[in-house]
Amino acid sequence: MSTLNSSVDRDRPSTWRPYTDGACNTCVASCCMLPVEVKASDLIRLNLTTADEIENSIKKTAKRLKKEGVISSYREGSEFFMLTQKSNNDCYFLDSKTRRCTVYENRPDTCRGFPMKLGPRISFCPVVKN
Repeated sequence: MSTLNSSVDRDRPSTWRPYTDGACNTCVASCCMLPVEVKASDLIRLNLTTADEIENSIKKTAKRLKKEGVISSYREGSEFFMLTQKSNNDCYFLDSKTRRCTVYENRPDTCRGFPMKLGPRISFCPVVKN
């Protein structure tokens, strides 16, 4: 492991590196090992539910998605859903072989905005080179 990699800890944003264009091309998708909160609109875009189902009962939708293993929790006050992480902390939608997002075109707004608009340290990334 290089010196760059050994000093970056994805759980400690103070160790993250400034984001640069192309950083994702050689990274092991370390940002895809962070917890991801999504809104109902993201779940609709991902074709995991419909607007009608959400409007009918967001709690029932959350219960179904939790049972299916897509989400790990739902916070009623904020209406945020937490996507499930695999046992190795990978995102539910991350391909473990290619280390690429399997739903990239429909990815949640949280992922679309990271790291330039959203995240614990704006414009910084937990990049780890492969």
